[in-house]
Amino acid sequence: MINLSGKVALVTGGSRGIGRAIAQLFYDAGANVVFTYITSKNEATKIAEKLRQTSTSEVLAIRADCANKEDVRSLVQSIVERFDAIDILVHNAGIWTEGAIDAMEDETWHDTMQTNLNSAFYLCREITPIMKKQKSGRIIFISSTAGQRGEAYHSHYAASKGGIISLTKSLADELGPFGIRTNCVAPGWVRTGMTEEVFSDVAFLQNIEQNNPLRYIPQPEEIAGPVLFLASDLALYINGEVLNVNGGSVLCG
Repeated sequence: MINLSGKVALVTGGSRGIGRAIAQLFYDAGANVVFTYITSKNEATKIAEKLRQTSTSEVLAIRADCANKEDVRSLVQSIVERFDAIDILVHNAGIWTEGAIDAMEDETWHDTMQTNLNSAFYLCREITPIMKKQKSGRIIFISSTAGQRGEAYHSHYAASKGGIISLTKSLADELGPFGIRTNCVAPGWVRTGMTEEVFSDVAFLQNIEQNNPLRYIPQPEEIAGPVLFLASDLALYINGEVLNVNGGSVLCG
């Protein structure tokens, strides 16, 4: 069993989907978990209360828009004031919208970059001094297969996730000497609220499933497991890695 007892983990976008599953697994492994949310305080509170029923570790839900550098600064300060450490960052929060390149508005492009990529910069700028002082830390980004192969009508999303992959490799080299390991997990399709609308098209869903070697779309927990692995001591010598979790739908590495 992976043991994260005593560790402090920050999971962005932890109130739903993949982020929620990650927060659950981390908490079950004994970590003190802080997760961010934006829209629903009541829902985030319910999630935190549910988590507390399964462990004696602490769990905090903090409203923070990671695309806003002031929110990020306040978030990190709150965690350090409470725990005096941040051992693990999982940056999961992001958006996915559609747009043909010749019809895309500036706002659509910039919002995606701000939410998916700039947020990672803001978080790392605030957190790495803490991890350097600790001489240890784990940074885990959630990227996407789109960041490796591209995705028609989602070029802005693919570009942002490709940026996350390059950021992962750069920080692995830069921060490794300080005992900080940086990796990312690249899922393919996952059954979350973000994909619920497109999967309502049964024919589309069946086509996606049939083109996957495993013939099904995973649940968020199946992405959270590899994230937990990267956060654990089982992955001590893994740094700068893009861990594909897509059932073999995109064979790259």
